[in-house]
Amino acid sequence: MAYIIAVANQKGGVGKTTTTVNLASYLASKGRFVLLIDLDPQANATSGLGIDHRQLERGLYDAVTGQVAFRDIVVPSNVDHLKVAPATAALAGAAVELVNVERREFRLADVLLEVRNDYDYVIIDCPPSLGLLTINGLVAADRVLIPVQAEYYALEGLSQLISTIDLVKEHLKPEIEILGAVLTMFDKRNKLANDVLLELQKFFPNKIFGSVVPRTVRLAEAPSFGKPIMHYDPWSQGARAYEKLALEVMDLEKTI
Repeated sequence: MAYIIAVANQKGGVGKTTTTVNLASYLASKGRFVLLIDLDPQANATSGLGIDHRQLERGLYDAVTGQVAFRDIVVPSNVDHLKVAPATAALAGAAVELVNVERREFRLADVLLEVRNDYDYVIIDCPPSLGLLTINGLVAADRVLIPVQAEYYALEGLSQLISTIDLVKEHLKPEIEILGAVLTMFDKRNKLANDVLLELQKFFPNKIFGSVVPRTVRLAEAPSFGKPIMHYDPWSQGARAYEKLALEVMDLEKTI
């Protein structure tokens, strides 16, 4: 069965989708079969892998609302061994439509049962909020990976996210745990960035990934070309950081 990781942070602009796309791509490059689930109605993870969500006839919305089988929405990406359950504009309405649906927090987990044996990893890109879609992502996941931007305000709200994960653990998914936090947009010349790293240790003792993702233009450019960094600039600092992160995740899985 696939090992399912939700990439979550309710604060936008912290490198969440960049982390999702590049972690999934590097896991696939290591020969693992990977499914990326784009749970964000903005569909940035979908477009970041070269898939035009505006041209899709169906997507994740159609699966979680029970209109089509999950396997029927999955599409190939431009990375070998990596497939995508894409978001479309319709996904924005799912949070409203699912409010009165039975097992509304379990919709993603339930439909994922159809394909879970097809993959080694499922990586979920959660929306930048703590709404029903993100709760679905957390309930479906085995572990949560939290990207944290190396800026002061990025630490605000982490307590709320941790509280939400604790509530999911208590009431919906007892097995869920935090896999760890990864520092993104890091500038080692900036003293504040180093202070944030120290502060992060208080939130996640012994759960900070050694991989630190730098702030680079190349990482910011890659999505506009519909490519992960491993295809856009494989020798860049950002590429090396995400490859290292993928290796760390694979090592952690062995200990779980």
